[in-house]
Amino acid sequence: MNEHDEPGRLDARRRPTTLRELALLFLKLGTIAFGGPAAHIAMMEDEVVRRRGWLSREKFLDLLGATNLIPGPNSTELAIHVGYLRAGWPGLVVAGACFILPAALIVTSFAWVYVRYGSLPQAGRVLYGVKPVIIAVVLQALWGLGKTAVKTKLLAVVGLAAVVFSFLRFNELLVIFCAGVVLVSSRVLRRRRGHVSPSLLALLLQTSIPAAASAAAPFGLWPLFLFFLKVGSVLFGSGYVLLAFLRGDLVERWHWLTNGQLLDAVAVGQVTPGPVFTTATFIGYVLGGGPGAVVATLGIFLPAFVFVAVSGPLVPRVRRSEAAGAFLDGVNVGSLALMVVVIFELGRSALIDAPTIVLALVSAVLLVRYRVNSAWLVLAGALLGLLLGGVTR
Repeated sequence: MNEHDEPGRLDARRRPTTLRELALLFLKLGTIAFGGPAAHIAMMEDEVVRRRGWLSREKFLDLLGATNLIPGPNSTELAIHVGYLRAGWPGLVVAGACFILPAALIVTSFAWVYVRYGSLPQAGRVLYGVKPVIIAVVLQALWGLGKTAVKTKLLAVVGLAAVVFSFLRFNELLVIFCAGVVLVSSRVLRRRRGHVSPSLLALLLQTSIPAAASAAAPFGLWPLFLFFLKVGSVLFGSGYVLLAFLRGDLVERWHWLTNGQLLDAVAVGQVTPGPVFTTATFIGYVLGGGPGAVVATLGIFLPAFVFVAVSGPLVPRVRRSEAAGAFLDGVNVGSLALMVVVIFELGRSALIDAPTIVLALVSAVLLVRYRVNSAWLVLAGALLGLLLGGVTR
């Protein structure tokens, strides 16, 4: 019995999770999960693996790897996966909806202020204190998940190579796909059998297919829904990829938004908690008020529920297959490599002076030594940011 299989954790995994428990957890995370997908994943790992023992680290890593192989927002899809595993189909809906809802409401309030007053509320002070805490949260998750994912020397080498290629700005899906292929190839060379599924190559090629050109069109709720449904169905990658998708249609083809409005929408998605895809909520409100916000939000997130519903039951089968399990091992270390690059970039913008460095170090000690809940640390960071942000900058 290892540290992850102690009796209390095994009991927690065997006991069904109620919808109320799922709702309360993901409503909380949707309200305080700043910092983008890497931070969201770290906070989920802290809650569902470390604190509640709902999943083993191995299972959590498999789900993380699976979310990187389908389009859509990774952290939202991870929440949906957790809900499905813990409470079946109702849990799938409750976990995903509760993670999205707080962020969508917060972004809608930003959009209301933006439309009414023509500018965004200043969030810089809050982020000044929150970002250093997020650094500590993600580092803690990376350490724990890395110890579980890097099971062999080959996986360590593949992980380091994935970090290098990620820093060189190779496509995210290409990095994790190649990491999986290396592990499968190694297994094939040892066993002299098996092959790589061509469907995986097709999935890779899908990311390079540009969105179809669209003719100029008058604004309407139905076209708005279909546009965001398309984006949620085909988009892999970071928020920068999302920006390219939005600009191509909404600014250049249809002229529904200006470049300035689009940048403001992306900024709101970045500085508010929860999924970055709530950028769509902001755009929907700017274009069509409350109904536009609802339609855009439904459109961009609906595919995530469908993809998880289809792929979720397949994850255990993938793990039982020797070749597919090796591929998933490679995908897992590739996914962690992407998190390494994200935390490096975030660190450059977050640790800018002595107070932020001290805050990150103190947060790390509280997380590792005293196991303080990351949610309280994020809230404390936000309050300190409000107090110190205007003084130190």
